[in-house]
Amino acid sequence: MGSHDKKKKKADVRKFDKEDLYHDVKQEQKEKLGPAEFEKSLLKMEIELVKLQEWVKAKKLKVVVIFEGRDAAGKGGVIKTIAGCLNPRICRIVALGIPTEKEKSQWYFQRYVTQLPAAGEIVLFDRSWYNRAGVEKVMGYCTNEEYEEFLRSCPEFEKMLIRSGIILIKYWFSVSDHEQEKRFQDRIEDPTKRWKISPMDVESRDKWVEYSMAKDKMFSFTDTKQSPWYVVRADDKRRARLNTIDHFLTLIPYRDLTPKPFKLPPLKHDVAYVRPPMTDQTFVPEKY
Repeated sequence: MGSHDKKKKKADVRKFDKEDLYHDVKQEQKEKLGPAEFEKSLLKMEIELVKLQEWVKAKKLKVVVIFEGRDAAGKGGVIKTIAGCLNPRICRIVALGIPTEKEKSQWYFQRYVTQLPAAGEIVLFDRSWYNRAGVEKVMGYCTNEEYEEFLRSCPEFEKMLIRSGIILIKYWFSVSDHEQEKRFQDRIEDPTKRWKISPMDVESRDKWVEYSMAKDKMFSFTDTKQSPWYVVRADDKRRARLNTIDHFLTLIPYRDLTPKPFKLPPLKHDVAYVRPPMTDQTFVPEKY
């Protein structure tokens, strides 16, 4: 090989920048979306979500939506926004806590299987079986054998769900380290949000790179053609919510089956009935 070729090969080698480890996805800098524009767009999407709900109910579809990502990435806000306008008997949220000793002795996926939808239901998983590939791996809550077995089993498990007729959708919320730190500080300062930050969240701040490595390996095994991951840029909460809902609505074809407006019949008054005195009832004090 000539000296010219050696120099060219050397020039092609990209210099490693450790800052790259601190970003899942480069966040495009956009102006923050204002509340008025957000509410206007959200209202249109909520109407479509109700249409989708009625379609799922009528066609007896089984829908699972997984929301994963770093702490304070905005998963919970999107989930509440979607579920907020829907019937809780059709759309329910699953946010499982720490497994019990009995659950730890079961097949790993077992406690999640019991939460899967019946016909005509949508289940939103606020974290899911992917805990094993993220927090359990990074924080040492599982053995390396259990972790490797999960990576082998998970794609097969998801194929089995899809073959059974479940519509499986997976979202990963990507947030920058600077935005995550800002949200952590906001939670600490706001007494109504302080419950959202746990000692484990604080400990995980020192493991940003480890979480990046775990996420990348998880994607390499589970970002499949049958069950792909959809990455949401989440530094702007409002844009992330709208983008996620807009995308979700494109994944399940539906038609408008919502009931048409109708007139209420006139109220009936039974004058023969005499109600007991109001003093017999206990009322909430009217302080406001």
